[in-house]
Amino acid sequence: MASSLLYVYRDLGWSGSSTMTDVDLAAAIAVGAGRILVAARHDALLTGRRLGDLGDSLAQDWIAGVLAAHRPKDAVLSEEATDSRARLDAQRVWIIDPLDGTREYAAGTADWAVHVALTVNGQPTDCAVSLPERGEVFRTDTVDTPAHAAGALVMSRFGGSYESMWVAARLGLRAIVMGSAGAKAMAVVRGDADAYIHGSGQYEWDNCAPVGVARAAGLHCSRLDGSPLRYNRPSPYMSDFLICRPELAEPILRSLAEIV
Repeated sequence: MASSLLYVYRDLGWSGSSTMTDVDLAAAIAVGAGRILVAARHDALLTGRRLGDLGDSLAQDWIAGVLAAHRPKDAVLSEEATDSRARLDAQRVWIIDPLDGTREYAAGTADWAVHVALTVNGQPTDCAVSLPERGEVFRTDTVDTPAHAAGALVMSRFGGSYESMWVAARLGLRAIVMGSAGAKAMAVVRGDADAYIHGSGQYEWDNCAPVGVARAAGLHCSRLDGSPLRYNRPSPYMSDFLICRPELAEPILRSLAEIV
């Protein structure tokens, strides 16, 4: 954990001004919230559910304040805030998960993330995902395409879904287990895994920023039936999605068509 406190990130390009670009703001928010969350774990003075609840509320309040100061006219959809239906009439909507992987965060692991995504007309455009305990931030304007296939599929440490187990067996991919949705998606972006298949339901804030970053890295992102992903819908629930290397999209979707 000591190395993570160094926060050696790529240049965020953040001037501290309200004139900063949307992607700079997304990255600055993702990193700043991560610093707050790491600080809340100081010396394990709080643990378990008490720490998780506090982390959720601290990160939410800080992010809400920053967006109100820098993008007051934009709508916001966040896991930790009351859903305003006014967002449905807005072109620009920030979709936020202040702490993705609360359980992992509260347990003291590194598999948690902060998701910040600006969507325009239902599509993520300027996004950032920070993995604070790893000292990493992935943003749509600087993310690189993963260089080599890993021969692996990322799964939850609490057990892979039927869909992911099916594809792993069909394509001969080994399983890598880890926590939060953001950590899993960034494992594919980083090149540690080739695919992330989720079939057991999430919400838009769980995958919007990761999908935006993954698309910017040249990865395939879709529903499990191959249909496009759309955000800022009346119900933020999303039953399934796929993130994978583009050359694996066809064989994965073909395998999934046998069971979904």
